[in-house]
Amino acid sequence: MKALFLPIVLSAFAAPASAQSLQVVGYAGVLGEWELTATVTETSRLWAKEFSGPLSMKHVGICTQDGPEERTGEIRFRISALSSQLDATLLVEGQQCTYSARAADPYSGVMACPDGKAVPLKLWLK
Repeated sequence: MKALFLPIVLSAFAAPASAQSLQVVGYAGVLGEWELTATVTETSRLWAKEFSGPLSMKHVGICTQDGPEERTGEIRFRISALSSQLDATLLVEGQQCTYSARAADPYSGVMACPDGKAVPLKLWLK
């Protein structure tokens, strides 16, 4: 009986889960002057859910004179099944930034970039 049960259990872990898409919306900056949007797709699933997809950031602050500045890139993040911790990498115009936050609505943390500036970032997953 055990010999039959073990392959069934192992195949349940190996079976690919259906890919899930999420909308990511957020605001970065002390005053929330950058609007972040992304559509991500689940890429892996075992002890954590991993997502990745194209990212767009638009400067929505009042100091824009020639229209809003826009930047594009990619976001990759993992949500731990055990702790609900979200760890992300944002690649925006050649610059790689990191972000980490605990589960909340919204996820709230600090985005750290190589230029030394850390800015608040709030993310909602829909």
